[in-house]
Amino acid sequence: MKRSINVIIVFLLFMQCQMPLKEDQFLIENLLKQNPAFQEILADLDKYEVQVIYTKIDRDDLNHPHFSSFYFNADSTRYFYPASTVKMPIALLALEKLNELGIEGLDMNSTFFTDSAYTGQTPVLEDTTAQNGLPSVAQYIKKIFVVSDNDAYNRLYEFLGQEYIHQKLRDKGFTHSRIIHRLSIPLSIEENQHTNPVRFYDGDSLVYSQPLVKSMASYPPKEQILKGKAHINTQDSLVEAPFDFTYKNFMPLAEMQRMLRDVIFPSESPMFNLGPQDYALVYQYMSQLPRETTYPTYSLPEYYDAYCKYLMFGEDRDIPSPIRIFNKIGQAYGYLIDNAYIIDLENNIEFFLSAVIHVNENETYNDGGYEYKTIGYPFMKELGQTLYNYELTRTRSTIADLTRFKLDYDK
Repeated sequence: MKRSINVIIVFLLFMQCQMPLKEDQFLIENLLKQNPAFQEILADLDKYEVQVIYTKIDRDDLNHPHFSSFYFNADSTRYFYPASTVKMPIALLALEKLNELGIEGLDMNSTFFTDSAYTGQTPVLEDTTAQNGLPSVAQYIKKIFVVSDNDAYNRLYEFLGQEYIHQKLRDKGFTHSRIIHRLSIPLSIEENQHTNPVRFYDGDSLVYSQPLVKSMASYPPKEQILKGKAHINTQDSLVEAPFDFTYKNFMPLAEMQRMLRDVIFPSESPMFNLGPQDYALVYQYMSQLPRETTYPTYSLPEYYDAYCKYLMFGEDRDIPSPIRIFNKIGQAYGYLIDNAYIIDLENNIEFFLSAVIHVNENETYNDGGYEYKTIGYPFMKELGQTLYNYELTRTRSTIADLTRFKLDYDK
């Protein structure tokens, strides 16, 4: 009798090992632990500051999506520099503001002139990358999503204004996010509070003008944010002291993915006041590759397929045609971030994946010595492939109809 019980126990243990991975709160962690590529990073999570959020999508008989989210080391109160990922909310809010203004002749394609009226500001009266040579919200959004253009972000930031951005994010429930400065321009706190006068034209007719705006509010975090051991200052000198992120932008990973999910699957009460043309524009340029783009033309070797598609592909030259990634990446100060909705039009696979990793071995900021190529990109590629392979093998009761994501691109 005792021998029979032992046989049963051994059999049950064997069957447990053969069973699919249990889908619980440890799903991501278990997948990472099974892959040797992640062992060094898992051994020192504090150093690499890794956070991952994966959302599984199951469709019902009416093709309605149902979401199940899984988290690894995610914490909305833990600071990381979001870099260019903040361009997504700015693009969405710019479209929303145009809709809310409700002015005849004012839309995403209106000519959009930026003037200057304060220190640190510069004007824009032409855009040589546009087909008509003129700047517009639509052209800026194209450049934001296809190649993560910093100036395009700055011009939409100036149209919105710091206080408007912050209030809108709070109204939509993004309570931890702070977007309080332009990118790649070393401006003071006060200069970032001031945003340029702007003018919009329908042909030769002025349809909207906005004067110089100053944000009257301040958005510092509760505590000072210091990181690292040293940094290079604006005079290119090494300072043996931590780098101060206190007045830098912030957007936690959970808020990034929640925003992307709402845009990809707008509910009956969507977060953003966008119309069909707005969604069409965002979907196209979120997923369009540089080589598929005209006005401007982005050429190899600088602009390869994965230029703004870190998850699944890292720095790969090509992306297979069945795969489309609707995303926004970020890269700065050793932080590498990707916030993505990934689909495979051949296998009818879809999922959300958002991740951040920090690679700064010498703990010095602004020195350019970050391990993006050796650690960051390979991590993002392997992470995306791991979740994609998991999606390939998991069972679904209903096959997703992804027809609405089969888009026409510039080329």
